[in-house]
Amino acid sequence: MPQRFWRKFRKAITTINQDDDLPVDDGNCFACGADNPIGMHLKFERTGEGSVRSRVELGSQFQGWQGIAHGGIAMALLDEAMAHAAAAAGHRGVTASMQLRFRRPVPLGHAVLVEGRVNWIRRNVLGLSARVSDPADGSLLLEAEGSFVSKGPINALRDRRNS
Repeated sequence: MPQRFWRKFRKAITTINQDDDLPVDDGNCFACGADNPIGMHLKFERTGEGSVRSRVELGSQFQGWQGIAHGGIAMALLDEAMAHAAAAAGHRGVTASMQLRFRRPVPLGHAVLVEGRVNWIRRNVLGLSARVSDPADGSLLLEAEGSFVSKGPINALRDRRNS
């Protein structure tokens, strides 16, 4: 077979494999998926290039100790804010690492403000930060810094994240 055929074939296979590695938003994300019946249904809005925010009121199904959100749920708020901040900067990012600090419990049945932003980008690694605060008095409830690996541009696929 001609070499031109094999070059095209290799390129097609490489493209297929790259697409398989891209994270896809199919609406079932626990944190933001509209189709997930047990999820948190977070909705983020862009507040600038690489920054987002969401206002959410967590129900009793997300309880840890009485009246407060489970620590893993609180961490999911921060992780999701960073993922959406990465998308706002044009990247399909996945969590590589996250360090967080709990300041105060996240109350159930009260609105909280979740914010995320991209602090730096080096090659395919993004440095991000996120915080959860009480919008009534501005008090910080928890905060995190993390790094995400970009798996490609947000517009590489048409899905719920960029439609």
